[in-house]
Amino acid sequence: MAEVKDACGVVGVFSPSEDVPRLVYHALYALQHRGQESAGMAVSDGASMVVFKELGLVAQVFDESVLQSLQGHVAIGHVRYSTTGASSWNNAQPSYKSAPSGQFALAHNGNLVNSNDLRDSLRLAGGDPTPGRVLRASSDTDLVASHVARANAGSTKEAILQVLPQLSGAYSFTMMDETSVFGARDPHGFRPLCIGKLGEDTWILASETCALDLLGADFIRDVEPGELVCIDHHGLVSERFVDVRHASCVFEHVYFARPDSNLMGQNVYASRVRMGERLAEEANAEADLVMPVPDSAIPAAQGFARRSGIAYGEGFVKNRYVGRTFIQPTQAMREQGIRMKLNPLREVIQGKRVVVVDDSIVRGNTTRQIVAMLKDVGAREVHMRISSPPIKWPCFYGIDMPDRDELIASHLDVDSIRSHISADSLAFLSLQGMVEATRLPQESFCTACFSSRYPVPIPPAELRNKQVLEPQGV
Repeated sequence: MAEVKDACGVVGVFSPSEDVPRLVYHALYALQHRGQESAGMAVSDGASMVVFKELGLVAQVFDESVLQSLQGHVAIGHVRYSTTGASSWNNAQPSYKSAPSGQFALAHNGNLVNSNDLRDSLRLAGGDPTPGRVLRASSDTDLVASHVARANAGSTKEAILQVLPQLSGAYSFTMMDETSVFGARDPHGFRPLCIGKLGEDTWILASETCALDLLGADFIRDVEPGELVCIDHHGLVSERFVDVRHASCVFEHVYFARPDSNLMGQNVYASRVRMGERLAEEANAEADLVMPVPDSAIPAAQGFARRSGIAYGEGFVKNRYVGRTFIQPTQAMREQGIRMKLNPLREVIQGKRVVVVDDSIVRGNTTRQIVAMLKDVGAREVHMRISSPPIKWPCFYGIDMPDRDELIASHLDVDSIRSHISADSLAFLSLQGMVEATRLPQESFCTACFSSRYPVPIPPAELRNKQVLEPQGV
């Protein structure tokens, strides 16, 4: 139960035969775990584009009357957490622009590290084509949309290809004009984006394969790092726009992605089970019960129990109508949220030595409260096991981690963290063990939050903002 904000979720659909807004709605519903602050979609009937977005969950933003009012065969959608820019309606996505060549909308998952340069180049070139819009919206998404809208190009595809090489950082985009849907990933492939097909003429882009499953669509392949795909009445065409340098976010495999999704050819659930098994090999404990912090740590706890031979049990009842605790702005509110969300089962825990498996420790306050709750209901011993390494460095590529001075592992060793959370023992999965559990090469991943090896150089001002003084390059 990490105290970090998810990456966003994006969708794109082209279909002459299906109810496209409803497909987008259901795909966003499947991706709700990736963003709970706002939801939106842009829809075109081939001649005009409509954008509808609002703060709130997908089911709150789109009711039946809204869906019936959205008509068209081309659409993109977005669910958002505010990694860059405030949580406000202006920064909800998709971002819309009117350009000389027509209308354009863009949805973004990730975070750019050269937003200041993009903003400066817009101002030097005479500003946004829609005066004032770039000043009202503080997100890097709006900056990219502004650059595409004012690019000196003959078509939307050419404009996108003109802008993409100027971007630095993490991005998986779904984009559209009146007639086509586009998808693109940065050359490192930090954030996921996949391609699916439903029937003969319906193409779907989505952040995760679980969205394709909900729609009954077939998974075709991932959008490759450094690739732009264009989908229209002629089908799908692909173009490489930059050399590829793989560095996908390993934390997607640990926590962010839904366990029923596949990433880079590997099932997320199976990878998390293997992480738990490896954790049991590296740091077993004398205990009576293995229990997860639900929900994201359940597969790892199952793997730990399987490999250790200790009985597995559900020690918490989760209130599934409470949002994720880390989105609360203050620690007091986060703690209240934890108590609302998790209730320990005294009958299961009392008198037992328990191994509690979680996916990460960020600030440490949530974990400390979990340990206290378990001891309050009679746990004899509490052994915390974490299915990822200590998080010591902030992320600049689309995960809203705290500043480095708020990351407990950046200034305390493992035993000091154990003392802070009042656990009887504490162990983290090794970096090597985590990566090997994915069954993918280590060079495929960005591990910066664990290792400080940032694949894309970070501007000094951004490093100072996050209290990072000595990052390592790859």
